[in-house]
Amino acid sequence: MAAKKTDFKSIIRLDSELNQIQDLDLLLERILLEARKVVRADAGSLYVLENVKEADGEVEKLVIKYSQNDTLQKELPPGQKLIYSVFSVAVNDKTVSGYCALTQKLVNVPDVYNIAEDAPYSYNTSFDRISGYKTTSTLSVPLKTAEGRLLGIIQMINSKDKKGNTVPFTRDDEFLITHFAANATVALQRAYITRAMILRMIKMSELRDPKETGTHVNRVAGYAVEIYDRWAFRHGIPDTERERFRDVLKIAAMLHDVGKVAISDIILKKPARFTPEEYAIMQHHTVYGALLFDDPQSPMDNISRDIALTHHENWDGTGYPGWIDPVTEKPLKTDEANRILGKKGEEIPLPGRIVALADVFDALCSKRVYKEPWTEDQVLSEIRNLRGSKFDPELVDVFFEILPSIKQIQNLNPEKN
Repeated sequence: MAAKKTDFKSIIRLDSELNQIQDLDLLLERILLEARKVVRADAGSLYVLENVKEADGEVEKLVIKYSQNDTLQKELPPGQKLIYSVFSVAVNDKTVSGYCALTQKLVNVPDVYNIAEDAPYSYNTSFDRISGYKTTSTLSVPLKTAEGRLLGIIQMINSKDKKGNTVPFTRDDEFLITHFAANATVALQRAYITRAMILRMIKMSELRDPKETGTHVNRVAGYAVEIYDRWAFRHGIPDTERERFRDVLKIAAMLHDVGKVAISDIILKKPARFTPEEYAIMQHHTVYGALLFDDPQSPMDNISRDIALTHHENWDGTGYPGWIDPVTEKPLKTDEANRILGKKGEEIPLPGRIVALADVFDALCSKRVYKEPWTEDQVLSEIRNLRGSKFDPELVDVFFEILPSIKQIQNLNPEKN
């Protein structure tokens, strides 16, 4: 019983840590990681309940958001992340996860290859064949609010004993994971509220600029976090600092173009390329965005201001708005002809350099009123060509190192028609 008390104290400690994470996606990832630690699971997946479009309309399904696997991760080079299949599961009694969501009750299966004959659900062994990993024991628990609303489920895979053998999940595991899920759900509800507030701000921009969609900003922010993660690995950034920065970066990156709310509809919704005069006005959205954070109250405000102001600066100094005070709009540095100098190299804050690359990549991949989406080869070639001129050369190298993760984010956040 002493071990259980120790584990329960850990869950109380985690409750405080989880409530400090502000971004929803990063919280989901952390919840899965910590849940696995609590019950010594070698692998696991986290599913979120979402409306999925199908031929006969929208239906509620469990959509996989994160998957982790220690055994498969150890086979990868240091710093490389596991890439998993993106799929959805129906909420019914046909699968273990679907049954957990349907009944909103914990489901403990000692061996998925020997499920009791009277059980309504079965296990799809094709997942194991695709991944090259054998699932044996699973423990699925619903993430539901105090009001009974289902947010998703966590599925633990292959409990390990002290010798590394795969064993069934125990009653103690059920007790611990149930309490962990209850605490995690409270943190999730708070993160959903934060995400909703951010997306409302994005919606204001979307009403003005049709290109500024929720899926666009989700992708850009997702790319930004992956780029930063790899950059931080290269530079030996401590895990605590990395976790704290990526949480702030994720939300701040979503707000990179929020300054567009101050730009005229005539320009924002023009179904063609801008004239030089219109382009000059459009460039001012960087200053307007920075002004929204001119009284910073937190690190997030500071990074949001830096990103809004500098995500159109170029590594070689040819970007905009350059050395300008966003409050007074007075030049801070000018050339001999009194033209504002652009920021260049590491004069551009790291978050701004990261979002610059993420934003351009997504724009090239996306359809616009004045262009069709570029092919993948065209986009990647352009990114390479702009290395050292528009983009920080190290970040371009990082981008290509994590390209599989970038593509996965695209799959998780497809453009809605």
